[in-house]
Amino acid sequence: MMLVDSHCHLNFPDFKDDLDGVITRARDAGVGVMQTICTDMAEFDEVRGIAEHYENIYCSVGVHPNESGVTKIITSEELISKTSYSKVIGIGETGLDYHYERSDRQSQKQSFIEHVKAARVTGLPVIVHTRDADEDTVAMLSEEMAKGAFKGLIHCFTSSKYLADKVIKLGFYISLSGIVSFKNAGAIRDAIVDVPLERLLVETDAPYLAPVPYRGKRNEPSFIIYTNKILAELKHVSEEECARVTTQNFFRLFDKAKPL
Repeated sequence: MMLVDSHCHLNFPDFKDDLDGVITRARDAGVGVMQTICTDMAEFDEVRGIAEHYENIYCSVGVHPNESGVTKIITSEELISKTSYSKVIGIGETGLDYHYERSDRQSQKQSFIEHVKAARVTGLPVIVHTRDADEDTVAMLSEEMAKGAFKGLIHCFTSSKYLADKVIKLGFYISLSGIVSFKNAGAIRDAIVDVPLERLLVETDAPYLAPVPYRGKRNEPSFIIYTNKILAELKHVSEEECARVTTQNFFRLFDKAKPL
């Protein structure tokens, strides 16, 4: 059984003294591939360095919405310039975060559009973070899709059936994190019941959001087996089948990545 952690943050300080151990435990748990995500251009070289050091790790390039107003708005040209590296397979994470609003909404929207432009030009998927911003996320994705097709996913899905239905119709995928295992996450589980397994991925968002039974502890890619288990139960398939399909989905979406 091979799993893919489609979204984690291996450059974060939480892993500074334990990265080799984290990678080993992931491999032992059956996690064959990981994507470590860029949240700020200042960290891109570090993120890329990790991906290039480990054969089974890929990375993205992008600016998190909470960072989008800290410096000047990133341009699509700047993002595109980083995609020539072989290990860069995605654009983001980007999107809208109206929960913390560490960046003003207009800056978030401008940055989001630049990421979509880069995804459209390169053919790489845009990795979308959305929190408390379902309607604006759907509106922006719909408007941008009308200008020219691009592909992507909603990462760490914590939203409504409304968002799930809308983005699936746009051709997007949805990625589930350990949150789906939380007792109070019934609404999230209900929202993805009707989403075809062929449109779902799994992730950890490590070091955050450790699934039950590790909730509250530092998360790491090896824990993705628990998210896979919950998703398998929701879809009434075996854990092996769930892992097989979500892994296929990852390589279909992030088609610059190659199975080992």
